[in-house]
Amino acid sequence: MKNVVIFGGGTGMSQILKGLKSFPLNVTAVVSVADNGRSTGALRKIYDIPAVGDITKVLLTMRNNDDNIKELLNYRIKGLNSQNEYNHSIKNLILTALIDIKGNLSDAVIEFCNIFDIQGTVLPLTEENVNLVAKMSDGKIIVGEDEITDAKKSIDTIWYDKKFEVNPAVLKKIESANLIIFSPGSLYTSILPHLMTADVAEAIKKSKAKKMYICNLVTQPGETMNFKVSQHVNILLKYLGKRGLDVVMANKYKISKALTNKYETREQKYPVILDEKKLSEMGIKVIADKLYKIEDSMIRHDSLKTAYLVYSYLMGDK
Repeated sequence: MKNVVIFGGGTGMSQILKGLKSFPLNVTAVVSVADNGRSTGALRKIYDIPAVGDITKVLLTMRNNDDNIKELLNYRIKGLNSQNEYNHSIKNLILTALIDIKGNLSDAVIEFCNIFDIQGTVLPLTEENVNLVAKMSDGKIIVGEDEITDAKKSIDTIWYDKKFEVNPAVLKKIESANLIIFSPGSLYTSILPHLMTADVAEAIKKSKAKKMYICNLVTQPGETMNFKVSQHVNILLKYLGKRGLDVVMANKYKISKALTNKYETREQKYPVILDEKKLSEMGIKVIADKLYKIEDSMIRHDSLKTAYLVYSYLMGDK
């Protein structure tokens, strides 16, 4: 069975994992742990732990369908105390409790998987409580992933607030991978946090695995405003090296005008333009197809189709 390692965090990664779990692949999801927003951020402050929110979201995605269990784990307890302005989900509280019981996040994730019968491997990038720091294009320094995203400004550079040790299991998984995927998601705050660590970037460069980027469907205000696919790729290559990507998967079909108008007006997000010729000139293979579908009136990657294209590429059909 082929080994796939996917880097990311949150909704983008979860959407791809929904499809990948349907194929005969040994999938490892590596999740960044710098989120400091809402419930996750509050738990980090109280218990001095890495972010748990993105990890629990990914864990539930990798679980076999059971709507009752998922509904329970996603349930948010309201008003735990007078100072608590956020409602904490059951899954976040359980993982936080398991960290206290087991002594670290990695063992807590393993126990979470055992309790809730979750197949596959989910690894935190690090066990440490770290924050992202960004210098915006206007020179302002912003600390915290949530604050960087909320600023909706273009980013000049981004880094961590301290040096930390990468989870050794992540490096081992990279070494044995047949395919390494960089998932859709916030380019600067979900994908680059993995590549900014020298150990991970070096391990990926040394790996004999094929490297794939599944590009976002829409731009993100500030971070990637007006970015075409090749511009997303160029940011990744700053960390991966000139020949750091083998293939890019991107949507080439138009999204309805009504839906794009909704995204443009409400969220200042625009469809990412596929500049296939530019990517070809860069020596990168392109898998272009209709990759999106509409879920709950939102544009999402078509999980099953995207996973099928990943599997076909890995098995040599694409």
